[in-house]
Amino acid sequence: MIDTDTNHRGDINELIAIMARLRDPDGGCPWDLQQDFATIAPYTIEEAYEVADAIERGDMADLRDELGDLLLQVAFHARMAEEAGAFAFADVVVAICDKMVRRHPHVFADASFADSEAQTRAWEQLKANERAAKGETDTSALAGIARGLPEWQRAVKLQSRAARTGFDWPDHRPVFAKLREELDELEAEFDAGERDRQRLQEELGDVLFVAANLARHAGIDPGTALRGANAKFERRFRAMEALAGQRGQDFSTLELEGQERLWDEIKRGELARG
Repeated sequence: MIDTDTNHRGDINELIAIMARLRDPDGGCPWDLQQDFATIAPYTIEEAYEVADAIERGDMADLRDELGDLLLQVAFHARMAEEAGAFAFADVVVAICDKMVRRHPHVFADASFADSEAQTRAWEQLKANERAAKGETDTSALAGIARGLPEWQRAVKLQSRAARTGFDWPDHRPVFAKLREELDELEAEFDAGERDRQRLQEELGDVLFVAANLARHAGIDPGTALRGANAKFERRFRAMEALAGQRGQDFSTLELEGQERLWDEIKRGELARG
């Protein structure tokens, strides 16, 4: 029975009880009962992006709801693990509390760091020690970077880790030079008489990897930058469609030149409004 007493609203145990009820073979939800870790994982990733989107839009009410959806994902995975006899929600909480205390000795113990860079180095060393304690033998500076990350995020992490060993350009200028070089190689593959799809994919990957490196040197998250570019394109494209409709035109039947004139008109209007 779920406790609906308003005095207990906000208690995490209410969510845990709801999740247990949904997964109860005797009268639970058929859809929830069919799920496993693999089928739920995409929803977990999606909810994390929904949180990021709410933050981007500055919508606090939506952020509250999206954080709840993300918390549900944690409860869902923990419930399935408990059913398998692996661990329960409380074990998840204990593990993260222990980890945060262990990784912040400057807050919870006597350690001190000269600056944030020194703290970051210490953080990475603590993580390396944890991996060693688990019996992991990979001692590379790139060890421990999750393969399940979005590739743009993994590219930045790989580059940042390499940079800590000194393998990095001193500033953005050589990165621009490298980007131009990679673009030239990509263009050559496009212009080839018979395109080699594998080579084309490789060269395009090189361009994207260097672009991620450029974002890192700028201190800008490439995912955030691309989200902004996507939003701008969508806004302008919808505005073009609307403007064409106001003028009695079917946007999809216009020649490209006419469509581009609408794009330029929308763009000028945005720039004029600041």
